[in-house]
Amino acid sequence: MPGGTYPDGLAYSPEAHKVYVSDEHGGTDTVLDVVTNTRVATVQVGGVIGNTQYDESSHHMFISAQSANQLVEVDPKTDTIVRRIPVPGAKENHGLLIDSASRKAFVACQGNDQLIVMDLRTGAAIVQFPVAKDPDVLAFDAHRQTLSVAGESGQVSEFKVADGKVSKTGESLLAPRAYMSSRFNQ
Repeated sequence: MPGGTYPDGLAYSPEAHKVYVSDEHGGTDTVLDVVTNTRVATVQVGGVIGNTQYDESSHHMFISAQSANQLVEVDPKTDTIVRRIPVPGAKENHGLLIDSASRKAFVACQGNDQLIVMDLRTGAAIVQFPVAKDPDVLAFDAHRQTLSVAGESGQVSEFKVADGKVSKTGESLLAPRAYMSSRFNQ
């Protein structure tokens, strides 16, 4: 079924039985009901958007609104925007990871190669770090308490996330353009 002009990310809401597909260039999230296998809504975010992530604590979706440098919070019960959170220091925030246990959002900004940690309760920026060029995909290893931020440059930035604190532990080159190569070989 149609998912926009440039589908870039997706997240699942288990309570609502819906999948949200972000359309990077179309400025929308397409909402799919997995029970009926139908498109049930389109959330108009506007501008260029990045990844969409589900928050187990609030049971809401969060969308990285890249053009507006915001996180957009959506209620899956109504498929409506309930809050727009400014991301101070962001330029083209794209990558997104939600840590529901700590109520933090990790926001990767492609326009200025930064990782910004946000408190989802207050909407405040907590801390900001430089990361590898063109950050896109974020992954969290709960066992090791580490966050990885993969850049399209082929570099990965690593962070320790423990006891409510975030600290950068390193950065390494996997291979030149490794991220881009893997995307085109899928």
